[in-house]
Amino acid sequence: MLQRKITKQIEEFYKDNPKKALMIIGARQVGKSYIIEQFANDHYDSLIKMDFIENPDYITLFEGAQGADEILLRLSALFGDRMIPGKTMIFFDEVQECKELITQIKYLVQDGKYSYILSGSLLGTVFKDIISAPVGYMDIVTMYPLDFEEFAWANNVGAKVIDALRVSFEQKKPVDAFIHERMTALFELYLIVGGMPEAVSTYLETKNLRKVADAQSAIIRLYKRDISKYDEKNRLYLNEIFDLIPSELNAKNKRFILKNLNEKARFDKYYDSFLWLKNAGVALPANVVDEPRVPLLLSKSQNLFKLFSNDVGLLAAQYGNEIQLKILQHETTINFGSIYENVAAEELTAHGYTL
Repeated sequence: MLQRKITKQIEEFYKDNPKKALMIIGARQVGKSYIIEQFANDHYDSLIKMDFIENPDYITLFEGAQGADEILLRLSALFGDRMIPGKTMIFFDEVQECKELITQIKYLVQDGKYSYILSGSLLGTVFKDIISAPVGYMDIVTMYPLDFEEFAWANNVGAKVIDALRVSFEQKKPVDAFIHERMTALFELYLIVGGMPEAVSTYLETKNLRKVADAQSAIIRLYKRDISKYDEKNRLYLNEIFDLIPSELNAKNKRFILKNLNEKARFDKYYDSFLWLKNAGVALPANVVDEPRVPLLLSKSQNLFKLFSNDVGLLAAQYGNEIQLKILQHETTINFGSIYENVAAEELTAHGYTL
């Protein structure tokens, strides 16, 4: 079982906001559904999960419904005695498939009989509808792949070691030599495995990097299927950009070069595709700033940026087995700049900083 920081955030939310719903968004395969089910099973007598991708028929429950009473009546026809007032968490999964729910969540929360939690993948323009949810009735939290600290927890690094590292950093003191060697090796492993829960779990269970790479390849294929499914108009551009991220990061360019997509490529033509990848959580853009002045947002360039992968393990997998071996062998003749930049971008993003 992987320990995630967001669990505490969810616990505190429902303790402080018993009359609000929470929606957890993020890229596919970052562990949203798992962590929600784990929380609900630990804190409620009953969990009702409705996955709108696995069972599209659930969507019809919200069509034409006139308020909470009608929706709850329909739900009771399906789930009956499992709906225990005050003791039930209702989990709506993949809510981007059911926009009607977003407009109805206010009334369900006002009814107050049950707790509600939602999960959605940031799938392109659908996200614009989701963030227009009723203010005051639902909060939105973004979930990311495991950061390095969570990866360390998964590999049995205890709180005392983490605290000691934090103190050394804050006080600018050397880290114990044994701890330094252990954590450096673990960080190098993180560069290969990354933070996708499936990849991390596969490593912990098998210690086989080939199987880890297979898990990562499956996630990459899933992302490419999402591109084809959810943005038919721009999927060619999306695939071109997605496939080019690794080589663009590995080049000496300080920004994404549009001409590497097409000699006549223009930013306005590809803008929606870049935006889709960002909103889907698949890519992390870092805008170039015209000058280093505070606040940086005032001097950022909208069409000059670098594009990072959402997970360093997926990036390493796209580079192939050779780069993974070079990392493990501490190869000094290889430039790992793109890998290190990517993991820094991930960590900053996961901790709430804008790139």
